[in-house]
Amino acid sequence: MNRLLSTAGLLFALAAPAFVQAQVAVQANPDHAQLLASPDARLAANKRLVYDFWREVVEAGHMELADKYMDESYIQHNPNVPTSRAAFVRYFSKISRPKPIEPLVKAPLVSIVADGDFVVLSFVRDGSASKDVTKHYTTTWFDMFRVQDGKIAEHWDGALKQ
Repeated sequence: MNRLLSTAGLLFALAAPAFVQAQVAVQANPDHAQLLASPDARLAANKRLVYDFWREVVEAGHMELADKYMDESYIQHNPNVPTSRAAFVRYFSKISRPKPIEPLVKAPLVSIVADGDFVVLSFVRDGSASKDVTKHYTTTWFDMFRVQDGKIAEHWDGALKQ
């Protein structure tokens, strides 16, 4: 048994440098129309709802449009943002100002996946901890939404409490 563990440890140690250098940079998909497409009309509508919410409310800061996209009893699972549509609007009104609404999501979008009432946006995220280019890497950030009766009812992401 000890010999097996020693052999496994040695193999891992020899392979570890390959794993460290094996990361492939995350790439955005510039074809947003293709990402929004679905043969299922309900899934396509849910994708479009979340996509337009992201463009108009999150990125452009138009909090006056929140009721068009968000259920009044919106549930927020990000530990830094309060729950409810009104609380969301108050929170983001303090940290963003309205700007022109762009025709496409500006953040580097990798994919949009819809399954039933759930829509997941994934984005390229720069994970670099320093200005040292040898330590530069990309990773992926996910935002997941639950749609209910044509409005965003719930949100999850990977945020940690600040």
